[in-house]
Amino acid sequence: MKRTFLLALTLVWSLLLTAGPLAQGEAFGPVRTAIRSSSSRDLAQYFAPTVELSFDGDKQSYSATQAEFVMKDFFAKHSPASFDFIHYGGSNEGTPYAVGKYAGKDGAYRMFVKMKQAGGGLKIATIDFTKE
Repeated sequence: MKRTFLLALTLVWSLLLTAGPLAQGEAFGPVRTAIRSSSSRDLAQYFAPTVELSFDGDKQSYSATQAEFVMKDFFAKHSPASFDFIHYGGSNEGTPYAVGKYAGKDGAYRMFVKMKQAGGGLKIATIDFTKE
């Protein structure tokens, strides 16, 4: 009886530990799709009212509309050959983030995306590209 209880407890605990990263990954699924297709319009649907964009350390805050045009320009100059998120996480306050590998035709970038609660859902607050 005790062994069955411990086995059940271990199973439940392992399911709970894997549910967090899966749930975080699901929040980034549409973002991944928009980036892979280099669609600034689709990506902009997930922007918070103000978005911080950073390209190799040059950070600026933009309105969602301005950020869409900045991303459109970036995708035009650095269209993705491949893209995928390689790590998902969350801060102690519950802010989800993801780290990705963006391979453009002119080189590879490490990409960091942070979301925040806005408008009743999770929205992109930060996108950071760092050339590798």
